[in-house]
Amino acid sequence: MTFGEHLWGFTKEFVVVVVGAVIVASLIRALVGQMFLIPSSSMENTLQVHDRVVVEKLSTTKRGQVVVFEDPGGWLTGSTAAERGPVGRALEFVGVLPDTATEHLIKRVVGLEGDHVVCCDASGRITVNDQPLDEAGYLYTAPDGTRADPSDIRFDVVVPRDHIFVLGDNRAGSRDARCHLNDLRPSTVRGAHAFVSEELVVGRAVAVAWPLDGAKRLRASDTYAAVPPGQVPMPEPVVRAGPEASC
Repeated sequence: MTFGEHLWGFTKEFVVVVVGAVIVASLIRALVGQMFLIPSSSMENTLQVHDRVVVEKLSTTKRGQVVVFEDPGGWLTGSTAAERGPVGRALEFVGVLPDTATEHLIKRVVGLEGDHVVCCDASGRITVNDQPLDEAGYLYTAPDGTRADPSDIRFDVVVPRDHIFVLGDNRAGSRDARCHLNDLRPSTVRGAHAFVSEELVVGRAVAVAWPLDGAKRLRASDTYAAVPPGQVPMPEPVVRAGPEASC
């Protein structure tokens, strides 16, 4: 066999291996999990700006989880990640680099379909199905040790069928569900866009992978384990909120 034939055979094998690896990586990204880049401070101190988080796509959504989801409509404002070049976009496509797409958000699931979520009780705590939440483990804490309040926006909602209610851990810096409770959109009831359709949920954030000194697992808070089941979910939300619920 000549050198040219050896080279041709090696080239064909190399191409097959690379194509196969790309296909496998793309399938894993589409069906199992991928990485996302955190562009804003809305989930501090749980997640920092520029953190790379690993998101898995196989689990069902539960209260207390941190999830990535597509924009329900009109939620996205503020910081966006810098656009990558052709090589960076290709590596992002196969899952080697984190996704920098600007149409995704990341928040914590506070209510599932049928849940009655209220802010706040006499002690200033958010309640879900009349169970107060102890959110001390993840709410934003300032450098001087001052912990953020659960919410300065008052609301009383019932989550509609096939939707979730999400809030950022840095409540003062998060344009989350509370900011859309007074939204009026064509063909929907007031506040309908404050709830995220389950179909828009990409997956559950399970770990911070980068930077290495901040690497950690992300777990649902134990406070949600005490929340009782919600009501039989209705197709439309129930929303009661003051004028401040517009952010």
